[in-house]
Amino acid sequence: MNSNKKFQLLRRRKNGYFERVKGVPEPVSAVITRRVRFSEADVMGISWYGRYPEFFEEASSMLGKKCGLTYKAFYESNLRAPIVQFHIDYYLPLMLDEEFTVTASLIWDEGARLNTEFLITKQDQRISAAGYTIQMFTDALSGEAIIASPELLERCRNKWMAGDFK
Repeated sequence: MNSNKKFQLLRRRKNGYFERVKGVPEPVSAVITRRVRFSEADVMGISWYGRYPEFFEEASSMLGKKCGLTYKAFYESNLRAPIVQFHIDYYLPLMLDEEFTVTASLIWDEGARLNTEFLITKQDQRISAAGYTIQMFTDALSGEAIIASPELLERCRNKWMAGDFK
């Protein structure tokens, strides 16, 4: 089952995180695979819930590289993109040394924001956790919110529309 189908199943179950608009490109996704490390589990061998945002961030970094939205690109564009909303739904715990995948998907939005959905799946394809972040753009020097889409985001969107992220 591909990651888009997993997100569709999850949306049906939980009413979704972000609306999909007809006529815009499909989400851009990046997937990482890793194992639960000793330092990420409690004495019962269960991955601590506070590690899941870190798992999301690892996949988000890969997604940023794919889309040209890296921390370096933000820095060079005098932009910041702080998270203004974070949400996670826990379904099944990850266990010590268990292999899992994290899918981060950037969802198209016309605003000056980044909507990212996350899905953590176990090796047997059961969903461990899902969530999302919303990031808004700010000027790095003044800290003021940027209302219009910055050039960095527009470059990403142009490549996205051209199908460069497949």
